[in-house]
Amino acid sequence: MSDLGNKQIMARNLRRYMDQKEVSRKDICEALGLSYMTVSDWINGKTYPRIDKIEMLANYFGVSKADLVEERNPRLPVHPSPYGHYRIPVLTTVAAGKPIYAEEDIIEWIDYDKDPGDHIRACRIEGNSMIPRIQDGDTIIFNTELGWEDGDVVVATVNGDHATCKRIRRYTDGIALLSDNTDIKPMYYSKQEVEDLPVKIIGRVMEVRGRL
Repeated sequence: MSDLGNKQIMARNLRRYMDQKEVSRKDICEALGLSYMTVSDWINGKTYPRIDKIEMLANYFGVSKADLVEERNPRLPVHPSPYGHYRIPVLTTVAAGKPIYAEEDIIEWIDYDKDPGDHIRACRIEGNSMIPRIQDGDTIIFNTELGWEDGDVVVATVNGDHATCKRIRRYTDGIALLSDNTDIKPMYYSKQEVEDLPVKIIGRVMEVRGRL
């Protein structure tokens, strides 16, 4: 496997355990005496930790080194479709730090034209905060591995609560989660609040499927 592939696998596994343990980059830095930039580069797949640092991380999360550096099985089940497509489950909601979903969390299965791996998810929208683009009852498909740009629609959690679908804006001193529905007030978070609450961006919305 290429060095780039190893970096991405490590980054994906590291983000997974951060979600499961509900720890931030700041928590890791303080606990292990690492710089914020170093940990950020690992999380974003820009660099690969030395073996001693991998061992430190494994001990911190209470897992084996292999759990961090090897490709793991998908967190969500994927069913083959008789039509040559893949199928992914539509979840009632998405919670941060919840890597395994029970059958009762799944509303239905939908076709998807590519192998979704463990980074493509679908969720049913409730409410009218993102009208007119996204309606109550629509299904959003989002990618947990893509970064986000200013103005993207993302899935996010605040303070560990169930996920919300919002448009994200970056400011000098923080971020805002915005509704397309202008009747709903924006939610602003300072950089400190993003770390402390925390505010986590789970994924970027790639597709919206309207209800029938």
